[in-house]
Amino acid sequence: MATFFGEVVAAPSRAGVDDEEEAAAAEREETPEDREIRRELEKKREVHILWSSKLSASTGSFTDEQFPCSKFILAIGHNAVAFLTSFVLNSGCWEAVGSVKLWNEWCRTSNTTSVLPTDAFCLFYKLISDPTVLLCQCNCYVAEDQQFQWLEKVFGCMREEDLQVTILSTCPVTDYKTPESTLTLPSPFLKALKTKEFKEIVCCPLLEQPNIVQGLPAAVLSYCQVWQIPAVLYQCYTDVIKLDTVTIEAFKPVLSSKNLKSLVKDMSKSTEILKKLVTTNEIHNNIYT
Repeated sequence: MATFFGEVVAAPSRAGVDDEEEAAAAEREETPEDREIRRELEKKREVHILWSSKLSASTGSFTDEQFPCSKFILAIGHNAVAFLTSFVLNSGCWEAVGSVKLWNEWCRTSNTTSVLPTDAFCLFYKLISDPTVLLCQCNCYVAEDQQFQWLEKVFGCMREEDLQVTILSTCPVTDYKTPESTLTLPSPFLKALKTKEFKEIVCCPLLEQPNIVQGLPAAVLSYCQVWQIPAVLYQCYTDVIKLDTVTIEAFKPVLSSKNLKSLVKDMSKSTEILKKLVTTNEIHNNIYT
């Protein structure tokens, strides 16, 4: 800072003040009421996973023990959730075995299994014929400060030997970085991002630099990279934010992947289920808007 040209005056600076001193100062300024409110808020924002006894019966383990998991398929967001509902959950014998209970400024999850793709929920299903195959439908916003809890509590229940993870997610096409105009891109389109340990062939082009992924998909992929778990993220870039048949069907190439192709039985039936799902959702939105 200068009072006139050429004169340099030292500006007040907190550089060098220890972080612990700042934290201690903040704590001294905090009243007992403030501390109580903060504790209550932290408690309210805790992530809880509720496993059913069905998981215990099928795997021989329960919530305080790790259960074997060979495939973990995770759908994040209502279009990815609707895709798995139509093409995977309805083509085999699956059973609901758990749910995530969480609260934040954007959502409060429901632990009921009778849900629409636009409801807030996070549910787990196991394949009855192979209980080591676990599927998660995550249609709720997991806040940044809750993502680590989610990862710890979900992956903390699994034995990670021979585990492979597949993540499906969507994001706005405007997030895609390219020298071209995003208006000329054939939206929706699919891109893949994988960990170093994932050796299978991906079902679409890889995501180019300098593009990045964010939120829970990024957190799950980062966790898998750190713990050397083979994992792949299929991210659909779309210009439609609502439940959309074209966006949902953009995930179809993933059905040829090693982790999913054995789980799909009747494609024609799945397409019919998808149409009914979108129609039901539109009727529901018209009633409540």
